[in-house]
Amino acid sequence: MTQNTSLKDLLAGAQLPALPQSAIRLLELAQDPENGPAEFAVPIEADPGLTGQVLRFVNSSYFGFSREISNVKLAITLVGIRTIKNFALWSAVFSLMPNPKDGPFDLKSLWQDSLRRGLFARTVGKHLGLKDAEDLFAAALLQDMAVPLLAKELGDKYRTLIENRSEGQNRISDLERETFGWTHAEAGGVIARGWSLPEGFAELIESHLDLDQYLDAPEKQPGRVAVALSALLPATADESWGELERFQAAYDKVMKGGPSVTETLEKVDKDYEEFAPVLKLTNPSTSLVELYEKGKETAAT
Repeated sequence: MTQNTSLKDLLAGAQLPALPQSAIRLLELAQDPENGPAEFAVPIEADPGLTGQVLRFVNSSYFGFSREISNVKLAITLVGIRTIKNFALWSAVFSLMPNPKDGPFDLKSLWQDSLRRGLFARTVGKHLGLKDAEDLFAAALLQDMAVPLLAKELGDKYRTLIENRSEGQNRISDLERETFGWTHAEAGGVIARGWSLPEGFAELIESHLDLDQYLDAPEKQPGRVAVALSALLPATADESWGELERFQAAYDKVMKGGPSVTETLEKVDKDYEEFAPVLKLTNPSTSLVELYEKGKETAAT
C-alpha cells in the first residue's frame, strides 16, 4: 500500500521507541519452526519483568491450571509457543504507547476496547476453523495501537476528531480520512512494519476497516474478517452501540450455523473478566451483552 506522504512524515517525526530486545528475540526465534520451549524461554528469563508477566498470565484464571506454574519453559509447553510469543509482543507494545492525558482520549479505555476486540476475533477465528486464532487475538488487540500516538502527535486536531465520534455514531476512521487523508489502520500498518512485526500482523492491522471487501466470500479471508468484525464492537466509553445494525448483518453472514451474537458476546464478556487482571484492567461499566440487548430494544421501538 502506498502511504500518504504526510502520514510517513508524521510517523517518522514521532520517534517511536524501540521494541524491547526480548520481544525482538522472540520474533526472530519464531522464524524457525525447529525452535521449541527451551529456546523461547531464554530471552524471557533474561528479562525479569517479562518473566513475571508471563507467569502471571499463565497462572491467571483464564487458563485455570490446578497448580501454580513457576517455570517459564513449562509455561510455554503448557499454553503454546504462539500464545506466549504473542503475549510478549502485545505486552511490549502495551508498555510503549504514549498516554496523552488531556482531552477526551483515555488510554485505559482504549486497552479495554482492544482486549474485548482481541477476545472476540479469536472466538470468531476458532469458529471459522483457523489454527492461528491466537494471531488474530494479538492483531485485533493491536489494531488501534496507532491511536494514542496520533493523539499525542496531532494534539487539538485529533482531540476534536475524537470528540466528533458522537458516541460511535461517526466512525473515527471516516473522520480521519476526511481530515487527514489516511486512517489509524494505515498508520498501524506502518508502525508494525517499522518494528519488524510479522507481515501477517501488519496486514491484519491495516485491513481492519475493510470488512465490506470480504463479506461476499468471508471464507477466503477468515482472519481479516474476524479482526475487521471485531472493529465494529462498541467502545467501552459509549452508552449505545452505534454500529449495531451493521455488526449484526455482518455477523449473520460470517457465523452461519454458529453461536448467536448473544452467546458469542457472553463468552467474550466472561473471558474479559478472567483476562483483564493480567493486564491490570478493570471491567467496563457496561458489558457487551448489555449494550447489545439495549441496542435491540432501541431498534424495536
